[in-house]
Parts: sequence; C-alpha cells; structure tokens
Amino acid sequence: MGKSRLEAFSDGVIAIIITIMVLELRAPHGADVGTLAPLLPAFLSYVLSFVYVGIYWNNHHHLLHALEHGVSGAILWANLHLLFWLSLFPVTTAWMGENEFAPMPSAVYGFVLLMAAIAYWLLERAIIAADGPSSVLRRAVGKDWKGKLSPLFYVAAIVSTFWWRWVAEAIYVLVALLWLIPDRRIERALNHRATHS
Repeated sequence: MGKSRLEAFSDGVIAIIITIMVLELRAPHGADVGTLAPLLPAFLSYVLSFVYVGIYWNNHHHLLHALEHGVSGAILWANLHLLFWLSLFPVTTAWMGENEFAPMPSAVYGFVLLMAAIAYWLLERAIIAADGPSSVLRRAVGKDWKGKLSPLFYVAAIVSTFWWRWVAEAIYVLVALLWLIPDRRIERALNHRATHS
C-alpha cells in the first residue's frame, strides 16, 4: 500500500472526528448574550480538542512524508491504533464540556490524550523500524523530548483532576501549546534529504 492511500484514509477519519465534535455543540435557547454562558464549558472543551486534533493531523502528515519505504503491516496497525484513540475525542470532549470540567470526565479526557500520545509514539517507532536506524524520521526526532514529556504531563493532569481540576485543565492547555509551536524537525530533515539526493 502506498503512503498516499494511508494518508487519505487518515485525513478522512480526522475530518469525521472534527465534524462529530462540532455537531456536539448545541445552539443556545434564547437570543441574548446571557444564554451563551451555560455553553462556555462545552465550547472551551471543543476548542481544546480541535487544537489537539489539528496538531495530530499536522504531525501525522509530516510523519507519513518522512516514510521512505512502503507501508508495512505494523505501520497500518499503528496508524489504526492512533485513529482509534483520536476517534474517542468527540465523546470525551462532550462529556467533559457538558459536566463543566468535573473530575471524572476530565480524567477520562486526559486518559484518551495519554493513549493518543502513546499511539502516536508507536506509529513513529513503526515508521523508524520500517525505514531503519538511519531513516529521515529517526534523525529528525532525535531525543524527542516533547514526545517523552507529554505523557508525563498527561499523567500529572489525570491525577490532579481529583484535587485541583483547574490545574489539570491548565496542563492540557500547556501540552497543546507545547505542540502548537511549529516543530520544524521533520521538515528540515526532509529538505536535507531532497537537497542531498
């Protein structure tokens, strides 16, 4: 299977995930500004999840462009594993937003973020295994401090939801901001490969 087919399938699933998330937002019952206040938690959780899905979509695109050899079975399953956890974003986003960031929904949301981060790392490892230790992706990610730090932050957030729920939400936002800052490692490695081939 070519990587373009895998990317097209993944893009389709991610587009559906975003569509389902936005359909969970409800219109206010009333025409004045005061009717918007009860919707704020759901809207904020949607914005956070939209940013996370966008980050995964962007980084997934770079991962697949770094793939030098064909798509292996391990890559296919690792990709499906990642898409599974991303597909849970709509339900956990809605649950957390509708319950105003209550501890259990926020903890489950964090667990899904944690599992998506692990799934992304496994996909990264599958691509590196397919391309070998001197692969473009292996050189690009290096020590991957963001990839190693993010799961630790998620675990801290999950634990803190039961005592300091706003600390947990702040950690979720912090990790999103950490990844929102453009990471040019893979682009630089791909440009290096293009100029030296």
